[in-house]
Amino acid sequence: MNYTLQYGQVLPYLGYFAGGALLSLQIAFLSFCGGLVIGTGFASVTAFGPRPLRVLVKVYVTAFTNTPQLVQIYFLYFALPDAGILLSSYQAVLIGMTLNAGAYLTEIQRAGFLSRRQTEMEAAEVLGFSRWQQIRYVILPHIAKVLFPPLANQYILMTLGTSMAAVFGVEELTGRAFNVNAETFRSVEIFSLVAVFYVVITFAATLALALIGRLAFRARMRIL
Repeated sequence: MNYTLQYGQVLPYLGYFAGGALLSLQIAFLSFCGGLVIGTGFASVTAFGPRPLRVLVKVYVTAFTNTPQLVQIYFLYFALPDAGILLSSYQAVLIGMTLNAGAYLTEIQRAGFLSRRQTEMEAAEVLGFSRWQQIRYVILPHIAKVLFPPLANQYILMTLGTSMAAVFGVEELTGRAFNVNAETFRSVEIFSLVAVFYVVITFAATLALALIGRLAFRARMRIL
């Protein structure tokens, strides 16, 4: 096999790849934020809600954690049009990743809710706190330090998971790599360069999350 590396043919596309990396980060950030809202609400339901709602949340979590995320997005993109709901590739990926993240973040935060101190809850009840006030002022500050590292890890996994958007034609980092490969046929150079991009953006995200965790929640996270 005589293959000569020619990165010179790929380097002109660095700016194009950088734009794809930013789109990957955007998808990961938006879907994580949406999933975090869903997860916080549903974790509260599993901890404090009535049994019928807890059952519904359990069904949702089971369905989304036991099926591939790619299949879930396929359903949104290809099945919903039969019901008259048309989604763009970007919308289908974003909604699918958000719903999938919501299920996993529900489980992560449920564990945090269960770790609450009973004495603090009893003190909040004596002070006349409503259930929402107990969650907002007693439970969340207590569990934030414990939950921040696993939440940060989930965000990193979601950043890497945005690569599946390329299957639906979204021009994030991997999607743009496919486009450039179709033009240049320099697969080794392209995908090795894209791998470096993923290492850089995940390391930058890990560093930022570690700093936020230490400053805001006094959470300790390993960067390397």
